[in-house]
Amino acid sequence: LSKFLNMKTKIFSFLLAFVLIGLYSCGNNTDEKVDCTGVTPTYTADISPILASCAIDGCHGNVATQANINLTTYAGAKSGSANSKFLKAIKHQSGAEAMPPSGNDKLSDANIKLIECWINNGKPE
Repeated sequence: LSKFLNMKTKIFSFLLAFVLIGLYSCGNNTDEKVDCTGVTPTYTADISPILASCAIDGCHGNVATQANINLTTYAGAKSGSANSKFLKAIKHQSGAEAMPPSGNDKLSDANIKLIECWINNGKPE
């Protein structure tokens, strides 16, 4: 009986560890890249119009830029998107302040994908 209980305990411990590892790994895939196959956004045609609502004074415009990120120009957007928290912020992921800030609607999934694909494709102008 003792051997049977010991074996049951080992099996239960193994299964519990397997489940916990699985749950942990599912919750931490924030660095997965989006599939950009066939998606080739450019700053001028696609990204600039999305960032226009962010590129205002007091936020990420020419005056009093937040986090020193100015999104009014291609150079500013290219530089700002190099920040490791940039995508986390627009995706509202942990580790960065959500952008746009609370009280404003999150960017659509389609717009977030365009921005991420723009970054993944080398940030073409």
